Amino acid sequence: MSAARRLVIAIDGPAGAGKSTTARLLAARLGYDLLDTGAIYRVMALLARRAGVAWDDGPGVAAFAEGLDLKFSLEGGVNHVLVASADVTKDIRTPEMSDGASRVSALPEVRAALLGLQRRLGARGGVVVEGRDIGTVVFPDAGAKFFLTANSDERARRRVAELLAAGRPADFATTRAEMQQRDERDSSRAVAPLKQADDAVAVDSSALTPDEVVERMAALVEARA
Repeated sequence: MSAARRLVIAIDGPAGAGKSTTARLLAARLGYDLLDTGAIYRVMALLARRAGVAWDDGPGVAAFAEGLDLKFSLEGGVNHVLVASADVTKDIRTPEMSDGASRVSALPEVRAALLGLQRRLGARGGVVVEGRDIGTVVFPDAGAKFFLTANSDERARRRVAELLAAGRPADFATTRAEMQQRDERDSSRAVAPLKQADDAVAVDSSALTPDEVVERMAALVEARA
């Protein structure tokens, strides 16, 4: 692909649909950069918690976006998240920070503060961007948009496996209930709710392997590029 044809690829969808894995594999397949916007909200929740700022304090949480030194580094199949050169990847991948990210992402002040940052990080194209409002708000003119989902049981199973692999306790019923609560919160928030863009291609990953999902997406991207 020539530089002029390197697209912004938006992948939206609920938790557990496989966005992170798919985005990482697709970026590697295409030689694109990877931008995990969900991780940015997790970072905001982490910084707020460390500073003792409540997750419902819009101006207080949004203040952490000012001058935020944030970088992503894809190494060994892991998209590391660096804040002021410190690796916080493991710190933000906890159930607590999942809940925190959902809560702070519902705050208009936080979304407004981070919108410019996200657009700057993806402005040059040649980037796979994953989140919940990428195709609808952050990059409405993205060259390729996907809405990735899976049934609730499969999503919960994946999340439990992920937590257990990280050495954290996990219960299927509890995890499934927490994901349903987050779905409701993300879909019903007043600002930038989780929803499929009108021009996004829907992909149900329930019965597909990550490689099969990537093959479908890559074929469309390569056709458009």
